[in-house]
Amino acid sequence: QVQLVESGGGLVQAGESLKLSCTVSGKILIAYDMGWYRQAPGKARELVASVSVGGIRKYGDPVDGRFTVSRANAKNTVYLHIDNLKPEDTAVYYCKAEITQINGARDVYWGQGTQVTVSS
Repeated sequence: QVQLVESGGGLVQAGESLKLSCTVSGKILIAYDMGWYRQAPGKARELVASVSVGGIRKYGDPVDGRFTVSRANAKNTVYLHIDNLKPEDTAVYYCKAEITQINGARDVYWGQGTQVTVSS
């Protein structure tokens, strides 16, 4: 069974930095696109950033230069580094991965989410 486990969220002050991690476990053949979405209270879930297995990065429209996505293929892990955090970055951050399992099944999986709260 495939699982995505996120870590690194928490309560931080404006101006600080944060690094989120998401590791995929299970009988995985390959993880294609891996990335991050966020959902603030009362708002729709939106793309933050994603990175393909080949290292091609894509950033969502509201994201500025403070966000950097990366991945370690050997560890099936994707990271999101956020610099100079702002109160408007407060949201639940979700990891998403498109995965093919050893049995050939290909599907999209989500993590349970990690809360990031930025105080002013």
